[in-house]
Amino acid sequence: MLQIIPLLLVIANMQAVQPVIVKTPEMEIDFTPRTPNQMGSFYEARGFPKEMRDILKKQCFITVGILNTSNKIIWHNLSDWKFSAGGKPIKREHRDYWKKRWQDMGMPLNKQSTFRWTLIPETLDYVPNEHEGGNIVLPFSDKPISITAVFATGENKQGKKIVITTDKLFCAEDAQ
Repeated sequence: MLQIIPLLLVIANMQAVQPVIVKTPEMEIDFTPRTPNQMGSFYEARGFPKEMRDILKKQCFITVGILNTSNKIIWHNLSDWKFSAGGKPIKREHRDYWKKRWQDMGMPLNKQSTFRWTLIPETLDYVPNEHEGGNIVLPFSDKPISITAVFATGENKQGKKIVITTDKLFCAEDAQ
């Protein structure tokens, strides 16, 4: 019986957070909040130094998946995404911020590269039926998070703009 208790504790800490899904006629986006333990374990398994993991476990990670369900190109640009919590804007740091932070800390280049690989690209074109994503890193907030994201469409970004909004995002926390 005592051997089962550690397993039960691990299972209790792996509770899945349901994604927030936003659909339009042209696209589907799912947002899945990740707990500090999930992200810490993910990066620990890839050999990240404790100093990096300690910083990352204090952030808010939301995994984003974008699916183009239209028959035209959809253009994603994170500079066209606005986040807020409690009525106040939240600043999402650009991937260049994280690169400089890791460099200033003397973190190994392969870990810096792996971290960048886990982030959603700053810009990307989504062709019809393409699905791509990655993590967004925000400062931690204990308030619900709102997002407004604008996407250009068409071959030369001249098509109709797609605007998605939700106020149902949140920063996941570890079970106590």
